[in-house]
Amino acid sequence: MGRSKKPLPLLEGVTIEAVAAEGKSLFHWQDMVVFVPWCVPGDVCDVQIRRKKHSFAEGEVVRFIEYSNVRAMPFCQHFGVCGGCKWQNLPYEEQLRFKQQQVFDQLTRIGKVELPPFQPILGSVHTQAYRNKLDFGASNRRYLTNEEIASGQEFPRDALGFHITGAFDKILPIEKCWLMDDLHNQIRNTIRDYAISTGISFFDLRQQTGLLRDVIIRNSASGEWLVILQFHLPQEETGRWDGEEGRKAIALLQHLADKFPEITSLMYLDNQKCNDTIGDQEILLFKGRDHIFEIMDDLRFKVGPKSFYQTNTEQAFHLYCVVRDFTFDNAAANSQLPLVYDLYTGTGTIANFVARRASRVIGIEYVPEAIEDAKENSRINGIDNTLFFAGDMKDILTADFIARHGRPDVIITDPPRAGMHPDVVKTIMQAAPQRIVYVSCNPATQARDLHDLDSLYRVVKVQPVDMFPHTPHVENVVLLEKR
Repeated sequence: MGRSKKPLPLLEGVTIEAVAAEGKSLFHWQDMVVFVPWCVPGDVCDVQIRRKKHSFAEGEVVRFIEYSNVRAMPFCQHFGVCGGCKWQNLPYEEQLRFKQQQVFDQLTRIGKVELPPFQPILGSVHTQAYRNKLDFGASNRRYLTNEEIASGQEFPRDALGFHITGAFDKILPIEKCWLMDDLHNQIRNTIRDYAISTGISFFDLRQQTGLLRDVIIRNSASGEWLVILQFHLPQEETGRWDGEEGRKAIALLQHLADKFPEITSLMYLDNQKCNDTIGDQEILLFKGRDHIFEIMDDLRFKVGPKSFYQTNTEQAFHLYCVVRDFTFDNAAANSQLPLVYDLYTGTGTIANFVARRASRVIGIEYVPEAIEDAKENSRINGIDNTLFFAGDMKDILTADFIARHGRPDVIITDPPRAGMHPDVVKTIMQAAPQRIVYVSCNPATQARDLHDLDSLYRVVKVQPVDMFPHTPHVENVVLLEKR
């Protein structure tokens, strides 16, 4: 007979000490750190330990005794369940302070490189309705909160909203999200209401059945809206839209087109995969054109359904200004315009943003459709000194490639959260540009890469930028110069 587990303790009257990673907070108990969500430093509460390891534990607040004097009132009705804006209970000034500290801690502890004084973090222009893109999942397995379960009431099982952390097949229904212009709430709720009223089935991720699967909504500073509906046609209808389920999908699209003339690009697809990614899918146009235009500074950027574009448009402008300043810092002393490589260029936003002060900009990106958009963006803006290449970074950026296209004076790199592949770091060091401008959405992996570059490069500037208010995420721009 197995040994029964010892009950995990309830800790009474503990004081939350500090902010931790992933939007959690922490306090110390015995010889370990305890992580708890939805708290702020200074909160006094009772915490039930839910998981205990050798050096740390995880807990859940069961009662607040006293709220911290730095606590802010969350403005969203879904706060505390939706995992998207975990720092709504922190005043924005405190969020910025913790993000600045997060960048410093990670570059110091992980990078272990000599650092200059950090420049103050650039706060976001807007802290609500700042995003230009949101993705909503549809599911026939609605997530029920503890309060809903305790009520004993019956709730509709179909939901359109956000995936719940730790419950991959469940969706939290979202009535109002504050992250984007309110029109997106009207569009999403109309899709939900129409689907329920007409008997459109919602997707079952476990069984891989159900028609309505996912909704992507994008808008732009130019006032355009792009909406993509992902459907999952039954196998007998795959690839055609004139069957029973296909006609339901088309009717939903027509309903949206009629009700929302603001939608300038209405698109759809039949996704038969096990995940919702659309990079390898054929996307069909129902209404309008297959892209929208984003405006930044005096440039126009074409953004298609598969394009990557920074989700905080106004703050992206400030981020790119930092990149441009770092790229051409002290360039006035050199009459020759620099050759710039832009790695992980996406749709060429940074490449085109800096091109007018460079002799040439060479952009490299994994997604072919994004590269086509990058070329088009250069054409639209009358920029003729850019070259773009599609492919895996470690395969494209080789010694032969550099020999053909020239040794860069500056390399701008803006990798995904995982940071740069070791082969890319090695090639950058072999290319030996005078300076590297490293843009990162994950200071931890950026710090790792800075450590690898440290033998040849020193960090001369660090500029954190907040792109995502009310979340623990932070962007960071580092300027490195050759030793």
